[in-house]
Parts: sequence; structure tokens; C-alpha cells
Amino acid sequence: MSTNYVHLPAHTQLNAMQQGVISSRGLLDLHLEQIQASTLNAVVTLDIEAAQRAADASDVRRARGAAVGALDGLPLTIKDSFETAGLRTTCGAEDLHHHIPERDADAVARLRHAGAVIMGKTNVPAYCQDLHTDNAIFGATRNPHDHTLTPGGSSGGAAAAVAAALTPLELGSDLAGSLRLPAHYCGVYALRPTQGLVPARGHIPRPPGWLTTSDMLTPGPLARHPRDLTLMLATLTTPAPDENTPWRLSLPDPPRQLDDFRIAIWPNDPGCPVDDATAATLEHVMCQLGATGAHITETPGPVGFAEASGLFEQLLYANAALGATDAAFTAEQTSACQLPTHDTSPRATALRYRTQAHRSWLIAREESARQRAAWMAFFEHRDVLITPAAPTQAIPNGSRTLHVDGEERSFFDQTSWANLISHLGLPAAIAPVSKNDKDLPIAVQIIGAPYADRTVLALAEQLATIAGATADVEG
Repeated sequence: MSTNYVHLPAHTQLNAMQQGVISSRGLLDLHLEQIQASTLNAVVTLDIEAAQRAADASDVRRARGAAVGALDGLPLTIKDSFETAGLRTTCGAEDLHHHIPERDADAVARLRHAGAVIMGKTNVPAYCQDLHTDNAIFGATRNPHDHTLTPGGSSGGAAAAVAAALTPLELGSDLAGSLRLPAHYCGVYALRPTQGLVPARGHIPRPPGWLTTSDMLTPGPLARHPRDLTLMLATLTTPAPDENTPWRLSLPDPPRQLDDFRIAIWPNDPGCPVDDATAATLEHVMCQLGATGAHITETPGPVGFAEASGLFEQLLYANAALGATDAAFTAEQTSACQLPTHDTSPRATALRYRTQAHRSWLIAREESARQRAAWMAFFEHRDVLITPAAPTQAIPNGSRTLHVDGEERSFFDQTSWANLISHLGLPAAIAPVSKNDKDLPIAVQIIGAPYADRTVLALAEQLATIAGATADVEG
């Protein structure tokens, strides 16, 4: 029986190339066949000729014993919000339909430096601003587990492509759960790294060519195996030569064995209740971990939902305001000044936060530092906190409502568990651990202290062993 290479984890594909059982060009051709046969609409732009040249060059290097990096010869895709030199980058926006950057985003440059073969780009909502992945240029991406459901957003194309074995690895991004929600809905692994470890320059919706980026955004990887996230993290935190960076990163080692982990679990909360299937999954994970001898404590995090959500919302809207034109922002300022003081509607809140004074933003940043300090104190006695990834499994594509066991909740509750720490820069991994009665994936979120990225990934790998989770489906 021949090996189905595209369904193997990234580290296994790399090993196959190193052993000489398949070439980079052969692996690329298999992935391109998989992409072109897919009906998910996950990969929306291909760069076949450039990818073939890169794969051929990798094969020549390997034949000479001169592989250049950890990903040498591995085909992969990139979220369409990252600028890629010579390859169309639209961020799902009609006004960027024909945008072809001259320079790679910094994270993309690091992947190329490691020898990655970039096949193409994956779909996003326009300017990455939705929890569905749909836009006027390319249309909607479908969930590989059920084509009527959403893959989530904004890294929905990325998560769907990984789950359906269109790519072994993907570079996505996370500001407000944009990596973690799609990973949960599609049943793959994802890591939001500690803020600042991976540079975000070259990520749209900051206008093309800008040097600055959102202070809440971080690039991060998606994969079908947690070990591949570790591989990508090492690559994404290794500066490319053009960066002229004098430092090299060394993250703390994780606990050696599962029974060395001090694990807190926050299984549910009235601030964002989860459905019965998710609650049962968290209970099962708690029992499985307890049976291994790990130190388990059931406890909420140090910052409650209302406190965290309110501050996150304020900082999110402040970031989003930069996307408006000067004229539109001036109009928003006028509208905000005319709001009655008693108006606390979502529209009024959004306007006030989008047009807030710099002093208000500075005060919010101080509160953010205080919340981060509370989390750091929390992790002095714990290594990780496990929470639900989201309240439910994937919802219908295009739906603007969320129902949790029949109760209607805010559409944006989908990312409330993720956004407990989105404004604080803590690392968080998504690990699929179960499925519901409709065979839809259910994941947990693993949060760690700043720079404990390898610890959250180590626990994700332990959970993969315990749960026997798989992240590979036909698509």
C-alpha cells in the first residue's frame, strides 16, 4: 500500500524527504493535486511555478547535503492577510484585489529562510474582520467536517486547509481569536504565541507598506499535530538575515512528565456558558488528566469575564478605528459627541471606544498591565489553565446568531473564552480532544504564562496522546 503523504504530519513529511523516500517536488505535486480537487474554497491563490522552482532548489540542496533550514522543502500555505513578495495578497478586500507586494511580511520571510515552499494563500473575511470566512472576491470557505458549517474566522481558510490535508502547516494570525476559533471549529491544533515573539510587520489590515502593526495581533501556526506547532514556533522565532537581529531566543523548557504539570481547569462560567457537549468534554479531560497523576485544580482564572471582556472590547475598538478613512473617522467623532449619555447600546459603545481620547486609551493600557500581572501571579502556582475553546461546536456558515443548548447568546460569545487573554499577550494553544454526536470537533484552550509557549504545546501533545485525537479529514 502506498503512503498517503499529504495526510502525514509536517514533521513526518520532513523526515520522509530527509530519508530520500520522497522529494520536495513530489510532495508539492501531491499537495497541489489535493488542493485542486478540493471543494472547500480554502486555498484561493496558487503560486505553482514559483513553488515548483523552490521545491526543485530544495531537492538540489538536499542532494548536495546543504539543506538550509528546519522546513527545507516542505510545501505550505499562508493566510492571505500576510504580504508575500510577488504573490497576490488581498486580505479578502476588493480594493486590494490586484495587490502584489514587493516585500514579504517578516514572518513569511522567516519561513522562506527556513526553506519552506510557499504554495499559495488561504481565504479570509474582508480585512480579517469577521468570525466567518467569506468575501466578495473569493466567496465562502466551507468547514471540512460539514460543508454547511463555518470554518470560523478570520483564519478559516487556513484551518480548513490544514484539516483537509491541503497543507501540512499554515501561517495564520490572531487578534481576537482569529487562529483559535477556526482551529476549534475545524479540529486542528493552533498556537497564539506570546505577544512579540513573532513579528507582525506586513500583516494587513494595516495598510500595505506600513511598518507598524496592531499591539494586540500576533502571527501563529496551525497544524494537524502539536509537535508541528513546536517546529513552526522555532522557525517563526528565528530571525531572517535581513532583519539584522542581534539576539537569539531561548524559551523555558516545559515540565518533563505529565505528572509534573500543575494544571488548573476552568470548565464553565455564567459569563459565557458552554453547551452540554463542551461541558462533558471538559469533565472528561479533567478525569483523564487526573488519572495520570497530574496535579489538577478546578478554578476560574484571576480575571472574570465581565472585567476581561470590557477591557478587551475597549482596546479592540481602538485598534479597529485605524481602518477608517480620515473623513469616516471625523464623522464617527461627530456622531460620538452627539450620543446621549444614557445610550449604552452596542453601537454607542463602539463609537465611544473607536473615538476615545488618548488619555482613555492609556488608562486602559494600565488596566491591561494590571490584568496581565494578575495572570502572572496566577501562574506562579500553576503551569497552565485549560478552558473551553468556545461555547459550542461550529455553527452554520453565514449565521449571525449563536445558540447554546437552545439559549440565544451574543454572536461574539464564540470568541469570549479566547479573548480572556487576547489583550494581554499570553500564549494559548488549541487542542482537539473530542467530537460531539454529529462528529464535529471539540477542542480545549491551553493558556500559559508569558513565554511558557513550549509548556502549553507540551501539554497539547500529552492531550493528543491521552485523547487519541486526530485532525485529518477528507475535504
